[in-house]
Amino acid sequence: MKKTPYLIFLLLIALGCENESNLTFEPMELQGENCKDCPTIEINVPKALDDTAVAKTINRSLEEEMISLLSFGDGEEEITGIQSAMTSFTDSFKELNERFPDETPGWEAKIDGTIVYEDPQMITIQVESYTYTGGAHGYGSTSYLNFDKQSGTELENWELFDDLEGFQKFAETKFRIQEDIPQDENINATGFMFDGDVFHLSNNMGYTKDGLQLIYNQYEVASYADGPIVLVLPYNEINLYLKQKVKS
Repeated sequence: MKKTPYLIFLLLIALGCENESNLTFEPMELQGENCKDCPTIEINVPKALDDTAVAKTINRSLEEEMISLLSFGDGEEEITGIQSAMTSFTDSFKELNERFPDETPGWEAKIDGTIVYEDPQMITIQVESYTYTGGAHGYGSTSYLNFDKQSGTELENWELFDDLEGFQKFAETKFRIQEDIPQDENINATGFMFDGDVFHLSNNMGYTKDGLQLIYNQYEVASYADGPIVLVLPYNEINLYLKQKVKS
């Protein structure tokens, strides 16, 4: 019984050290112009406050992601930052609405960023967006930004793996099981739309507390009506393929 206070003390130290490795963020909330003939723009993403290489990379990558999501038009104008991108989105709507006032429904853009995973080596931010610029419906998507905290860099998908080829084969097997596609039949046998009838990994994958998550957004491998296709692979099943192992 005498050991109990000592063990608790060691646990508190360990938890404190773990928390110290986490980056510091504050919410960044931005809104577009508030006027009758303005599109709705709502942005809520984390802003890294630490004076470190990875913090600067995170803020830059998030800004680039938001600029890409808000870009609309011929691409000739120079976009210098998020405020510039918001102005460009607003001006594009106003110009179109002025030319076709009875045929231009209200535009909107909503972007939310959430930290979904962090350990001493890695941090992952999930970016969910919805844009509507006319037509039958808008378009929602989810993307992941994975960062190496030690090198201060954003990681490409292939950089997450020690064995990318092995992981792809494993992911295909799990995808077929989840979606009830026979292992010995074409990947599109039940109605999916993989290019060339060949399974491929999602462009959007990221670390989460439940495992590595792959999201195929609408239209990527299925119809709009099917919605996004999500595959979560627990770390204890895929650690042998990952470059950064995760304890489960």
